[in-house]
Amino acid sequence: MSQDTSRYTPDDLDRRIIAHLRVDGRASLSKLADALGIARGTAQTRLDRLLSTGTVLGFTVRLREDYDADTVKAVMMIEVVGKSTAQVVRRLRGIPEIQTLHSTNGNWDLVANIRAANLADFDRVLRDVRAIDGVANSETSLLLSSA
Repeated sequence: MSQDTSRYTPDDLDRRIIAHLRVDGRASLSKLADALGIARGTAQTRLDRLLSTGTVLGFTVRLREDYDADTVKAVMMIEVVGKSTAQVVRRLRGIPEIQTLHSTNGNWDLVANIRAANLADFDRVLRDVRAIDGVANSETSLLLSSA
């Protein structure tokens, strides 16, 4: 039975556990406990609570920077006309190359992180986004390297 997430607020230890797991999501409970200076049982209890409350949704894989060196990565800022944001978001979520989508403030309404297999796919994504009713303008920057 999962807990009510609206009443759970992670404390400092929870945040330290999360920070450690962001670096090494495959860390064993013993390694996690040793790194944080806590008992293994405490690490288990805290991790169980983070999972049951939905604070931690799962674990992921981080890849070497050069693993997908040929992949085209970009950030696209999107301006939406009027009150069509919900419709535009639905359409954008249907484009598999859009990895994440964020609402924002300022001159742009949405920010999309794009990952395409090659330039031809990237070009198609740009055309598809610009063809969506409600998209007034967009600006895209290719991500060349990571610092």
